[in-house]
Amino acid sequence: MEQNIIELENLSFAYGNDEVLKNITLTIKRGDYLGIIGPNGSGKTTLVKIILGLLKPAAGSIKIFGQNISNFKEWSKIGYVPQRIINLDVNFPATAKEVVLMGRYAKRGLLHKINKKDKEIVQQALARVNMLPYQDRLIGDLSGGQQQRIFIARALATEPEIIFLDEPTTSVDVSSREEFYSLLRKLNQESKLTLVLISHDIDAITREVSYVACIDKALICHSQPEEFLKNHDLMLHFGHIRGVQNEHNHQQ
Repeated sequence: MEQNIIELENLSFAYGNDEVLKNITLTIKRGDYLGIIGPNGSGKTTLVKIILGLLKPAAGSIKIFGQNISNFKEWSKIGYVPQRIINLDVNFPATAKEVVLMGRYAKRGLLHKINKKDKEIVQQALARVNMLPYQDRLIGDLSGGQQQRIFIARALATEPEIIFLDEPTTSVDVSSREEFYSLLRKLNQESKLTLVLISHDIDAITREVSYVACIDKALICHSQPEEFLKNHDLMLHFGHIRGVQNEHNHQQ
């Protein structure tokens, strides 16, 4: 029986009088590759921040690995890759390896003394994202796509069981974007890592993930990509019917 990693029930949230999320009920199971899509301002990022414990919902319940979020302590099981840091200081004096090492501090504590095992895990994380040859480069000297791989490696260094990625291909060029999706596919299929990808890029989401959750304040659908693509009303609602259908028909 598949284990539920995340369970949301009747979740609602508002910034003051501005309702952002309304009665969201959603389950994420171990091994899922879930794409969360929706227009700007639909509540995608807010939903993830609530799951990460950064925001408190106005109503509803959250369970993580079967525990109420208020009792959950093993946060290293959850990795998070934010949108690319656009304003990253190119002179920031940290190498790629040092950035990944931050993931070990996140898991073990800032006062933890780095040992041989930590260094091995960092090397393994860099290897999994094909960035070992760049480990001694300054993070600011890497391309956008390379930086995102390092941020994924940093998340992997915490030895997570699920990783959330928030618009990870923002400002990443097309060729790097395809390599990036290939990496995520490999992590999900070969390493059995549960992934949640937040994006407004419906074409990429429906091509890559195993399940789609459509959010526009409320949860409008939660289905396999094929079912989503066949739903004319949903396609019209999200305003991408022509482009996605053409991509889908081309693949067939």
